[in-house]
Amino acid sequence: MTPHPRRWRWAANLATLANGLLGVGAIAYVLAGNKLFALFLIVGGMGFDGLDGLFSRRSSIPGGVVGRVADSVSDAITFCVAPALAVAVNTYDRGVWKPLDPWAWGIAAVVLTLGLARLVWYTWRGHSRDHFRGASTPQNALLVVFLVPLFQVPGFLGEQPTLFLLWVLAFAPLMVLPLPYPKIRRGTPLRGVTGGISGAAAVALLVVIFRPAPGTLPYLVAEAATLVGLALLLAFYALGPFTSGGRTPAATEASHAGPG
Repeated sequence: MTPHPRRWRWAANLATLANGLLGVGAIAYVLAGNKLFALFLIVGGMGFDGLDGLFSRRSSIPGGVVGRVADSVSDAITFCVAPALAVAVNTYDRGVWKPLDPWAWGIAAVVLTLGLARLVWYTWRGHSRDHFRGASTPQNALLVVFLVPLFQVPGFLGEQPTLFLLWVLAFAPLMVLPLPYPKIRRGTPLRGVTGGISGAAAVALLVVIFRPAPGTLPYLVAEAATLVGLALLLAFYALGPFTSGGRTPAATEASHAGPG
C-alpha cells in the first residue's frame, strides 16, 4: 500500500523539526565544552535535512511558504548558529586560544551573517532554482566539522588556531557568491562524493568523541577519515560549479526542503 501523500508531508515536517532540535543540542554541547559531540549532532542534522527533501519529493502536496521558512529556520540553527559558536567558543586549551578570542568571535559573526543572508535569499527566491547559488550552509558546516579535529581537538595536524580561523574565513564567502552548486539528488554527478563526505564525517566523529589515545588504531582511523573527508569536500567545492547543470530557475519546486 502506497503511503498517503499527506503522510509524506508530515514525515518531511518531522524531519525538519528533528534537524532543528539536533541543532539546539549542538549549541548546548558547544557551550558545555563538548565540541566534538556537538559536531556529531550537526552531522545528524544533515541526515534529517536530507530526509526532509526526500519525503517532500515523494509527496504530491506542494510545499508552501511556511514549510520553506520552517526548513530555513532549522537550517539556520543547525548549520549557521551551531558552527559559528563552534568557531567562537574555545574552551579546550585556553592558553592557546584566548589571545585569538576577538578574532574567533569576529570570524564567527561573519560565518553567521553570511549563512543567514544565504538562507534568507534561498527562502525568498533561491528555492525556485534547479541548483544552489553559492555553497550551501550544510557544506560550510561540514568544513567546520573537519577543521575542528584537524586543528583543535584532538588536533590531528597540531593545535593551530590561526590556520583554523583562516580556513573558516576563506571559505565562508562562498555561501553568498553567485556560483552554481548542484542539488544532490538521484543522478547528480557528485552524489557519490557527497556520500563519501558524510560517511567520512560520521566515522571520524564516532571515533574521536571517545578520545582515543594518539597512535592507536582508532586514532589513526579517525585521522584518515577526517583527511579523506576534507579532501572530498574540497573537491566538491572545486568541481561543484562545473557539474551543477543549472543555469535558469526551475519552473516549479516540488518541496520546501533541501539544504540551503
